[in-house]
Amino acid sequence: MRTLIAWAGDDPEREGLLDTPARVVRAYDEFFRGYSEDSSKALARTFEEVHGYDEMVVVKDIAVESHCEHHMVPFLGKAHIGYLPDRKVVGLSKLARLVDTFSRRLQIQEKLTAQIAESLQTFLAPRGVAVVIEADHLCMTMRGVRKREASTITRRFLGEFAGNSVLRREFLEHAR
Repeated sequence: MRTLIAWAGDDPEREGLLDTPARVVRAYDEFFRGYSEDSSKALARTFEEVHGYDEMVVVKDIAVESHCEHHMVPFLGKAHIGYLPDRKVVGLSKLARLVDTFSRRLQIQEKLTAQIAESLQTFLAPRGVAVVIEADHLCMTMRGVRKREASTITRRFLGEFAGNSVLRREFLEHAR
């Protein structure tokens, strides 16, 4: 970090920057803690006593804070997750934990979307999974093309969501 500070043109010995390398390491520990977390733990505890509930479960507007693996610059947005239970459900907060686990890694949004959907499919074995992520990438707004208004949307539909446009549309309406 001292080398980067000097490369940027500042003095790493300046009072305001003396503790910056240690602060950056602590921040990176937090930003990238997803590497030390097991995504299966978020979904390990399920509930089968659902009294026959088999309709869509949707949690929307889950904060996404990740870093682009190409530039190590943040991308920020929201995830919307839906699934069709088949005999079991998961605690709603676990969906947010799953998003955090995968987003706290160097990442591309497309992969993040797929990882969340595939984990839900693997561990819950629902009839279907839908994941949509909307995010703003600072690598596009702060550098390069500098398009502040650009937003990226990625989607992944598995199971019944993949083959049923009516079901997908219903999920997307809920996610609005």
